[in-house]
Amino acid sequence: MKIAIIGAGMAGLSCAEALSAAGHAVQVLDKGRGPGGRMSTRRSETPQGQVSFDHGAQFFTVRDPAFAARAAAWQAAGVAAPWPAAGPEALVGVPGMNAPIRAMAEGLDVTWQARVDEIAQGGEAWSLSGEGFAPFNAEAVVVATPSEQAAVLLAAVAPDMAARAGGVVSDPCWTMMAAFAGPLSLTADVLRQDGPLAWAARNSAKPGRTGPEAWVVQASPDWSRAHLEEGADQVAQVLLAALAEATGQPLPAVLSLQAHRWRYARTTAKAGAPLWSAETRIGACGDWLAGARVEAAWRSGHDLAAAILAAS
Repeated sequence: MKIAIIGAGMAGLSCAEALSAAGHAVQVLDKGRGPGGRMSTRRSETPQGQVSFDHGAQFFTVRDPAFAARAAAWQAAGVAAPWPAAGPEALVGVPGMNAPIRAMAEGLDVTWQARVDEIAQGGEAWSLSGEGFAPFNAEAVVVATPSEQAAVLLAAVAPDMAARAGGVVSDPCWTMMAAFAGPLSLTADVLRQDGPLAWAARNSAKPGRTGPEAWVVQASPDWSRAHLEEGADQVAQVLLAALAEATGQPLPAVLSLQAHRWRYARTTAKAGAPLWSAETRIGACGDWLAGARVEAAWRSGHDLAAAILAAS
């Protein structure tokens, strides 16, 4: 079959890998500028050289045997490595969190900056249209986006699936990224607290990172929701002050400071199965169906591919 997958995050690419390996013609579309999604890495220039920030997912862990094999392959390829500061089982992408996503995408047909606006019936196939790609038909469609976006895309073609997606809420997250002229006066590379500063990590201490001292601060869901519509510069200053308070000492000179708002940062869903209709050949996968872990997203896409293969 010719299969269209909307969303090139962990779930979408996991599904695409399995379907492509089985011989299907898979076209992946993603509105982002490149690999990463919520495992993105942002790079900035500073007077002390380029600095990188993992401003989405900070690390991932492994429990499932199938995902363990995939993670082992990433480590063997040098695109993932342990990061003990976050826990004895924590792994990170190398040289950025998006490295595993990038490695997966390189072996697939992925179109970036392609926003799908509509899925419509096109004879015996599905027609996809939007911006950044030429409209085309596919025999099957997989929606692998956050629940809020999936609900809109599925509304006209799979109302039951759209209703499921519409019932799942994602927590937001404000993230601050700061580079400094020198090291902070903290021995720990990770801080976990309540309030504005829920998580802080010395990003420059992760494996394979280069450049100046770099920190990522992520606010709690409640704080992020309360300040969701505030300006990025204002939020960056508040979270920078929270980091300074956590250190108990003045911060070194700031080389770079920015903030990013994730409206759909972390799903509140519990573990569940992906969605697939063999009759309509429409499916959905993602962490909003499987739980808020990188592994859960990978497993959701992998399991959806298995369901599609079993029905084809």
